[in-house]
Amino acid sequence: QVQLVESGGGLVQAGGSLRLSCAASGPTFSRYKMGWFRQAPGKEREFVAAIYWSGGSTYYADSVKSRFTISRDNAKNTVYLQMNSLKPDDTAVYYCAAGSGSNYYTDRAYAYWGQGTQVTVSS
Repeated sequence: QVQLVESGGGLVQAGGSLRLSCAASGPTFSRYKMGWFRQAPGKEREFVAAIYWSGGSTYYADSVKSRFTISRDNAKNTVYLQMNSLKPDDTAVYYCAAGSGSNYYTDRAYAYWGQGTQVTVSS
């Protein structure tokens, strides 16, 4: 069992940066792939980024590639999402997720979810 708590969301102007953190409880954090998803009002939840359990491989949605960076610190049981050059279209609730297996892009591939943190980008 893994419990996830996101933090770091807030209000930022377009072009600004935020870093989201996701703190995990449980001794098996390092065994899981970790992902970030987001859901904007009236839209379905969508994949943002994911990272292999060791941190050796990362995956990104085309919409955030080159602007967002996912990383993890297994010693701290924490995964991060550095978001640069933010756009109003990035406004959403951002969710951290943990799971097993080789599918990184769909939310069904993740068994554990945080409560989400709001990111609002003003124009």
